[in-house]
Amino acid sequence: MKWAYTEDSEPLSFLEKPRGMAGGCQCQSSSQAIEEQLKICGHKKDADVFELFLSQKELTEVIDLSRFKKLKYLWLHHNKLHGITFLTRNYCLAELYLNNNAIFDIEGLHYLPSLHILLLHHNELINLDATVKELKGMLNLKTLTLYQNPLCQYNLYRLYIIYHLPGVELLDRNQVTEKERRSMITLFNHKKAHIVQSIAFRGKVDASWDPRSPLKQKPAQRVPSDFAFANNVDK
Repeated sequence: MKWAYTEDSEPLSFLEKPRGMAGGCQCQSSSQAIEEQLKICGHKKDADVFELFLSQKELTEVIDLSRFKKLKYLWLHHNKLHGITFLTRNYCLAELYLNNNAIFDIEGLHYLPSLHILLLHHNELINLDATVKELKGMLNLKTLTLYQNPLCQYNLYRLYIIYHLPGVELLDRNQVTEKERRSMITLFNHKKAHIVQSIAFRGKVDASWDPRSPLKQKPAQRVPSDFAFANNVDK
């Protein structure tokens, strides 16, 4: 699916309601919201469901969605979710919108091999290593957002993500550049960088550099006062 971007880089599909979307944002259970969607779209079989729009429902949890085996597009942004354990068998899912929730754990995402768009900005992800570990197996992932999560406060966070997820082309709304890819090799692939430097400087290189040092958290940086999570609205 191709996206048209507005001036603030927000895809139009985030702003427009998909066809068949129910109006209003009253609090309701996920099962009620799903049944409402199925009724509006006229779906009589689970196999006919390719997309679900469940955003702005104030959902704190979602029922298991494995019944929708052909589900490709799922909107769950602007809710109050904490985890995503309901997506373990949706192997066809290609686009997942989870931004503006209260998610602190993404365990289970590695079960989604077809995912190529994943929005996770404005959440409560803290553990950078655990997040990267969960995403590393997603070979088709091309677009990823993680900004406005606590883990972004780590020094050189962006290059660390690029190093471990080389297939990502658009990170936090910005295209990954060749310069960034070269920089991450120097910073994180210490063995390869050491060989290159050794050849260039005839063996005279500093072998004491610790490749893990860029992962130290920035001590002077604080989370901004407007750093809201579950109810923050993109501007």
